[in-house]
Parts: sequence; C-alpha cells; structure tokens
Amino acid sequence: MKLYLLGHAMRYEAGNLCFLFFPGEKIDEETDLAARGDFYAITRIRRGRTHTRALVLLVQGGKTARAHVFFQNDAPDPVKAGEHALGRAFIEAGERLCGFRPPWGILTGIRPVKLMRELLASGMDEEQAARRFTEELRVSPQKTALCVRTAGEETRITALSTLRSASLYISIPFCPTRCLYCSFISHDVEKTKKLLPAYVDRLCEELAAVGALVRRLGLRLETIYMGGGTPTSLSAPMLAQVFDAVRAAFSLDSLREYTVEAGRPDTITPEKLAAIRAGGCTRLCINPQTLDADILRRIGRAHTPEQFFEAFHMARGAGFSSINTDLIAGLPGDTPAGFSRTLDALLPLAPEGVTVHTLAMKRSSRLVSEGGARYDARGGEVERMLEDAYARLDAAGLAPYYLYRQRNTAGNLENTGFAKPGHEGLYNVFIMDETHTILAAGAGGVTKMRQPGGTRIERVFNFKYPYEYLARFDEVLARKQQVEAFYGGRFAKDSR
Repeated sequence: MKLYLLGHAMRYEAGNLCFLFFPGEKIDEETDLAARGDFYAITRIRRGRTHTRALVLLVQGGKTARAHVFFQNDAPDPVKAGEHALGRAFIEAGERLCGFRPPWGILTGIRPVKLMRELLASGMDEEQAARRFTEELRVSPQKTALCVRTAGEETRITALSTLRSASLYISIPFCPTRCLYCSFISHDVEKTKKLLPAYVDRLCEELAAVGALVRRLGLRLETIYMGGGTPTSLSAPMLAQVFDAVRAAFSLDSLREYTVEAGRPDTITPEKLAAIRAGGCTRLCINPQTLDADILRRIGRAHTPEQFFEAFHMARGAGFSSINTDLIAGLPGDTPAGFSRTLDALLPLAPEGVTVHTLAMKRSSRLVSEGGARYDARGGEVERMLEDAYARLDAAGLAPYYLYRQRNTAGNLENTGFAKPGHEGLYNVFIMDETHTILAAGAGGVTKMRQPGGTRIERVFNFKYPYEYLARFDEVLARKQQVEAFYGGRFAKDSR
C-alpha cells in the first residue's frame, strides 16, 4: 500500500491508521502521485484563514472513499488537534471503503486506559471523559465503558506506589516448545539444556547485584514477577536456587505480590510447586490458552486439557490461593462456540484471575512466517468471543483491572485481565502504566526506569539471547551503573 503525506509529517500516525483497516500490508511512503497505482492512501492537511482541513482519500481495487474534518487554527494544542482530525477523517473514509469501524476508533497506542485516566485526572467526570472517547476519538461505546471501568481499578492500584517504589522482573527465557503464535525470545529446553546450570548461576549473580543496587538507592520493592519463557522449564533445584538468591539479595518486607508464570501445565510438578511455594510466591499463573485438544496440538502446545486440570488441582493442593489463567481468543481453528466451551470447562475451577488475550499476528512467529496467518481487520468472530467471555467473567465475580493493546490483533481488539477483588496482578498494572521503575534480571530483560516524581523514562537492556548473556556477563553487570546514575542519589536526602 502506498501512503502519501501532503502538508504534514505525521508518518507514524498515518501508518498506524492504515494498519487499522489493512493489517499485515507493507506500507510504503510515496511522493510521486503519478505512481500511485490502485491501492493507496492520500492524507492531506491544508490550512485556511480560520480553520485547517484534514482530508483522507483511500483507493483499493477500483473502490474509492474520502472524508474530511475541520479544526480551528487557534486550537489549544494544534498538533494534537491535527492528529485527531486526520484520525477521524481516516476512520470515516475507511469505514466507507471497508464497511466497518475499528472498535478503538483512532486510538492506535497500547495504553487506552492510561489516556482515560489522564482525562479523569484533568477534572473530567466519567461522563465527560466517555464523551471525549466516543465523539472525538471515535471509540465504540462498549470499549469506552470497558475503559472507564478498568481505569477505576488501575487508579486504585497505581496509588499504592510511592516515590521509592520499584518492581523486579526475573527472566527465564526457556520453553518446552515454541508455540505457533509466539515471537518472544525463548529457547527450546531440549536444545539448550547444557546452558541451564550456567544461566541460573549467572542469573543469581545478577540478582545479587540488583539487590545491592536497591539497597544503595533506598528503593522499596513492591512486586516480583518471574516470567519468560516458562520458568517451570527449570528443575525444582534450579528454581529453589533462584528463589534463595532473591531472598538473599532483597528485603521482601514491603513486597505486595510475588508472581511466577508457571505457564505450561506440562512443566508443572509437585516438586516444582513446593519450591515455588517455599520461595514465597503469592500468585501463580497456569495458562491453558484453550481447552480444545485439537487446537492445542495445532498451535504447538505440548500439553492436553487434562494436564491443565491436573496442574490446576495440583497447585490448589500445594496451597496456592491466587491462580491466574490465560486464554487466547482467535486461535487458528477456534470458533465462538469452541471458545465458549473452553469457558464452560474453566470457570467451574474458580480461578482468581483470567486474562483474555486477542491473537496477535507477530511477524517473527511461525504462524506468520509459515503462511498460516489470516489477518482479520473486522474480527467479528473474535469480538463475539470477547463479549461472551467478558459477560461470563463478570457474572463469576471477576472485574477488569488491566488492559492493553497490540498491533495486528484480530479486529484491532484488546487484551484484558479480570480478577476477583484482592487478586489483581499488581505488576501487570505497574509495568503497563509505567508507574515506577521495573528492574530486570536475566537474558532479554529490560530495566525501565521512571523518574521519581516525574515522567522521564529510560531503559537499560540486557542481552537478548542466553548464550550472549553468558558470554558478555561482565557487560550486564557494568550496565547497572546506568541505574545508579539515573537516580543520582535521589533518596540520600529524602526520607520519604
């Protein structure tokens, strides 16, 4: 698809608007109108004496649609006004050409709830903020209501954070197999077994360095999240080694939550659950994604529905009273009826949390690279899956507390976390909202530092691959100095 920018430089915004209606297409910015062909978008900003016009023309296969929106030249924020006007014009033209309207309107970012919270914090009431979403941003009433509801929970959770607050992410980038839809940097345990002992040793060494840093900076650890990958790819003794390293390196007195992403049911054993429980974990994630055996095989999950039920009951028997489960709507071969059957099987277990993801077509996944992907901008069936899940989770006493979006999801739909009161995943909210600093340890980990009392964000990256992490471990430790420099003795004179 060719994209023309006339009278403006909103390349990123215009490109993302194209993806709303034409996901998976390669977008080429073009300047020569004579070479436009039969599939293109022309976006134009033209300033008049009192008003500026945003115009969009879309052409595909002989079909044409156009729309324009005006805004005042003396708008309080002319840049934002221009972005919104271009977005509204694109939505109107796209709807005329393609026959549908994206449920999230002109919003293309991953944090719509953060925007809703900003509107509410600015003095708007819920009705005013909702009207801004539906009228100016063209968000559907259903998604707007979901945003308002989720914003209340996120606001309550983020209020727990203080200037000294930080969280810890521990990366275990190994999995039993690679799922069809996955693009994460994770490695097949069968092929990388020889790396595991050295990886765990170095991870524990890095945790000691991060713990020393936390003490020097006077930070307060709020949550820990052990993810990957699949942390339970490690043996029980290796898990115990990591938990012991955490306990030795950090004060856990202030800890509100300790999550372990057990993930794959086929990796869970009584011995591993005992190690996780003894390590102090308060929240466990066991993720079936679907409870359809045929679909599990199709997506490369090496477990059965029966193994999920066995793992869930095993975790309950081991004393875990806060269990989250992940589901994915839109998996290859799934239907609204099939997704409903998964809910039929899951809800009687009464998990404390259920996160409903929309399948994302990630370029580096096997689903896309092997040609099995079907980009679906309309997402009608997936939307019905979400509507059914949301209604049934609500009826089961679980409320939405966390929401984010990804590019190239079916129907441009969202991922939403639901939980019973008191079982919300605090870490999820903190990292998505960028509430406070997240310190990361392990291969692929990214430390994201937030300025205390401010909005500045800086990142420190660990090496992505385990073998590189091991070979260049001295550099991993040296980069911790960037965290110390960022804080610059901030709390040396601050007793809060």
